[in-house]
Amino acid sequence: MTDLEIRPATAADVPAIVALLADDFLGATRENPDDLAPYLDAFARADADPNQHIVVAERDGRVVGTLQLTVIQGLSLKAAKRAQVESVRIHRGERGSGLGTILMEWSATRARELGCTVVQLTSNAQRTDAHRFYERLGYEPTHIGFKLAL
Repeated sequence: MTDLEIRPATAADVPAIVALLADDFLGATRENPDDLAPYLDAFARADADPNQHIVVAERDGRVVGTLQLTVIQGLSLKAAKRAQVESVRIHRGERGSGLGTILMEWSATRARELGCTVVQLTSNAQRTDAHRFYERLGYEPTHIGFKLAL
């Protein structure tokens, strides 16, 4: 993985991040890379929040991966901080290269640095390849997630 840099995302990275989000069978139906305004607005809000860490993996000046790490201060587990990993995406041409592992290892390291005692994530039930990937990294499917569309 030569010349790979994991760095905080900037507003200039938003088009590439949205393209990554849209480049799979689920994202193609729910993302809109043609209208970046809501993404730029959301990025500005997240960027201003010290508990939000949106990063990109960049190689040769090109965004090839992304994820968002959110620190959640809880009361349970003796007032533990948790790190929630969201929106993990790897460029189609980089899948299988080990980049996903590098990004997930970065997230665990950063979570420890931020005082978190657990890293958690949810994954759409249809993403069976992703489930195998997370389990290979030591993540355990300990909970069932529920969502309510508003």
